[in-house]
Amino acid sequence: MRKEYKEYKDIIGDGGSNIVGQVTQQIERLRSRMEKVKHKVAVISGKGGVGKSAVTVNLASAFSMQEYTVGVLDADINGPSIAKMMGVQGQHLKIGENGVSPAVGPLNIKVMSMDLLLPSDETPVVWDAPSQEAAFIWRGTMEVSTLREFLSDTEWGELNSLFIDLPAGVEKLPNVAQLLPNLDGVVLVTIPTEVSHFVVKKSAVTAKALGIPVVGLIENMVGYICLNCGQVGDLFKTIYDGKKMADQMGIPYLGRIPFDPRISISSDKGVPFVLEYSDSSAGKTFIEISAKINGFLGRNK
Repeated sequence: MRKEYKEYKDIIGDGGSNIVGQVTQQIERLRSRMEKVKHKVAVISGKGGVGKSAVTVNLASAFSMQEYTVGVLDADINGPSIAKMMGVQGQHLKIGENGVSPAVGPLNIKVMSMDLLLPSDETPVVWDAPSQEAAFIWRGTMEVSTLREFLSDTEWGELNSLFIDLPAGVEKLPNVAQLLPNLDGVVLVTIPTEVSHFVVKKSAVTAKALGIPVVGLIENMVGYICLNCGQVGDLFKTIYDGKKMADQMGIPYLGRIPFDPRISISSDKGVPFVLEYSDSSAGKTFIEISAKINGFLGRNK
């Protein structure tokens, strides 16, 4: 009896899909795009809730304030927030012959985020699969594929720096390193808690194991800043000392950002805090840290 269908073993080569050719072309586009980006920096923590995305936005803005051309890639596919914080949520992305034009935020910062591709700010990313188990298994692969498309299909143009905001999870860094083997460095973000310090150590070890330079450690939300008197409380400094931890791990300590309520308010408004409050204690710290990062990148290029 003659079969009316073909099985995988009956198909010669790729069945005419040209999958190998498509992947090869995408990898070549990615390489070509990234050749125009002088510095590529991943911002990681390994743990959620440390204000990493807000730190990313303000570091990128501090760089732009020095008249550098900057881009920000939101690598959190399932919980993107960069578009909201940069005030570009709802911008229409234009697709041309050379790729997708990214959204443009304050100081002409180029932004790409999954949030810009969803029909509304309440729409979640749903991985279509026959079952929940299959969706879970394929989610990691689909996330990497999506990041590859963001990097290769976005018209980033000539950039001095591209900041990549990674979601929580120590395993996220190897995924990006796979796509960008020439990553210039990682910036670690933590807060003064034992749990956060515990997890960020794992991120530092992972970066070193991958051979990625560690730019340094930032301690966020260290002490509450009084908006009336401007004083910063050092309640946590003697309990959880981030500088001591950085010294023990042999990585640079970039600074301590005080907890300023206006950082959250600015994020909600879509205006980077450092642009509104550059003279504040936290604003000055962001600028000082960005200068240290720029110095590191200049020495290691």
